[in-house]
Amino acid sequence: MTQPTAEHVGLLLRDARGEKGWTQGQLASELGTSQSAIARMEQGKQNLSLRMIERLESIFGRTIVKVGKPQMTHLRVEGGRTLSGSVDVNSSKNAGVALLCASLINRGTTTLRRLARIEEVNRIVEVLTSIGVECTWLNGNDLRIRRPETLDLASMDVEAARRTRSVIMLLGPLLDEAATYQLPYAGGCDLGTRTVEPHMQALRQFGLSVEAKSGFYSVQAPPADGDDRTFVLTERGDTVTENAIMAAAHRSGTTVIRNASPNYMVQDLCFYLQGLGVVIDGIGTTTLKITGRPAIDVDIEYFPSEDPIEAMSLITAGIVTNSEVTICRVPIEFMEIELATLEQMGQQLEISGEYFARNGRTRLVNVTTKPSRLRAPEDKIHPMPFPGLNIDNLPFFAVIAGNAEGQTMIHDWVYENRAIYLTELNKLGAQVQLLDPHRIYVNGPTKWRGAEVGCPPALRPAACLLLAMLAARGTSELRNIYVIERGYEDLAERLNTIGAKIEYFQD
Repeated sequence: MTQPTAEHVGLLLRDARGEKGWTQGQLASELGTSQSAIARMEQGKQNLSLRMIERLESIFGRTIVKVGKPQMTHLRVEGGRTLSGSVDVNSSKNAGVALLCASLINRGTTTLRRLARIEEVNRIVEVLTSIGVECTWLNGNDLRIRRPETLDLASMDVEAARRTRSVIMLLGPLLDEAATYQLPYAGGCDLGTRTVEPHMQALRQFGLSVEAKSGFYSVQAPPADGDDRTFVLTERGDTVTENAIMAAAHRSGTTVIRNASPNYMVQDLCFYLQGLGVVIDGIGTTTLKITGRPAIDVDIEYFPSEDPIEAMSLITAGIVTNSEVTICRVPIEFMEIELATLEQMGQQLEISGEYFARNGRTRLVNVTTKPSRLRAPEDKIHPMPFPGLNIDNLPFFAVIAGNAEGQTMIHDWVYENRAIYLTELNKLGAQVQLLDPHRIYVNGPTKWRGAEVGCPPALRPAACLLLAMLAARGTSELRNIYVIERGYEDLAERLNTIGAKIEYFQD
């Protein structure tokens, strides 16, 4: 089948907009992009990813174009440009995924507002739909979720489930959904060995029995009880904590979880569950006390808060291009260590007064980057559980350190493979030295240069390559960007709104 050209898709898009009676500005508002981006689309000057076409079709309620076999999507970046203006941080990917899983606890209607429309979310939606959950996009980014009385777990979309590590988070909400069922092994980023044993240890506290068998977890539900329970998580992991919280939320009795993660996505999950009537004390601390509700039937609307990892990505874009850019809606509580580390490196930042996110709980600020002369920090940069520097924000310091005078050590002690992927920055002119699977030296400053680079199979290192390309003189190509689309919504388009020049293309 002949693939439609960008010009042809642009004409179809213009026709669909005309039928809706919208201006380019109105469509831009629905997509969360700029009017100039819509103009480029309609003029055929920007190739659209399949995901963007799906979003447009959802907004217009009609098919815009029929495509043949999906092709890999790539990005072409004209680097060395100074950025300017402002850009909003989107809602949290990790919170959105947890909230999708938690919606199974609710027999009423859950409406998640301004949900990040990314591939990771799409995969979970596909899994939920396959087991009988009604998932309806009301417009560009609002999702209404209604579950049936009984879920059809035997019909679960195995392919979609295996393309996301988040599927493991269904164990908590499905705790006693059926006497026995199977759950496909979790997939996602290739970050080395990441055991699911901490999840199992937590859920065994509720009596859940899980056995690994030929590509599936074989699950046996625990008997009903109203027991109180107190336990310690051996790993203060975000998803482990969320799984334990979701299990406790729909069990009778009171559960005390010690060494719990108080990170941003965990707090968002707790705020949502409180809206369902679950009593949770200790939000934002490492000890949570949860009094569950065994039967929850509530109509609720919830706004996930903004994503601190995306905020760090956008801040990095301003820093590496030596630009003055304002990043709006930054969740400051989860960014304080990162911003303090940047200031120690000589980065000038302007931080606005605080205001609340749409969930009424999360504190936000606007952060403006200023052209600065950076220096390597005195000490290594390493992550710690919240309130330390976020493990997912650590890779961006490899790009930033590339602009700094001197040598920076970055210690990624959590993942075995991720530091290795950061050596791909060398293809763009960086001087990254791999010391072992967890540690790198970054020597700066870097004379970034354009290159063609394939996306590594890990989200944050892939995003780092795109950000470095913004600073690289000449034209760069980032090949097969699916991994970026797993975790970012329209990142390239939104970077274009502040002066980047990035276009999609397919072979």
